[in-house]
Amino acid sequence: MAAFLYLIPMPHTQALSSDVRIHAFRLLPDQDLKASIQAYVDQHGIQAGWIITCVGSLRISNLRYANQPEGTRSSGYREIVSMTGTLSPDGSHIHLCLSDHEGKTTGGHLLDGNIIYTTAEIVIGESPSLRFSREEDKDTGWKELKIRRL
Repeated sequence: MAAFLYLIPMPHTQALSSDVRIHAFRLLPDQDLKASIQAYVDQHGIQAGWIITCVGSLRISNLRYANQPEGTRSSGYREIVSMTGTLSPDGSHIHLCLSDHEGKTTGGHLLDGNIIYTTAEIVIGESPSLRFSREEDKDTGWKELKIRRL
């Protein structure tokens, strides 16, 4: 069986350079993970950001699993073992992976309502020379990432 690789042309490809900025911050118990990240992006004027890493814990989680119309909300202590995403002022797209008390993991699209248990230590990268936006894509029906050079 042949393997094929399809690349979407991205005219904004560039090598990482000294214009990459790093933001690091910590969220506290009872803060909402998604809302707090978006508030940080908005407050600091981040036009093109991405999650570098996040560790911490939740007491309530709310994720939308693959190809599901609604989120799944659950209570119980979970460790944040991975988080990734793109960040912009008009909406961020973040995925989260959590583990429970037995080490079983689950992951999905981050929704509002993920409540911090002890902490969330977050590191964000930012490119001041780019602008990320989310625009309706006629093929997918979702607001998808658009990249512009400033």
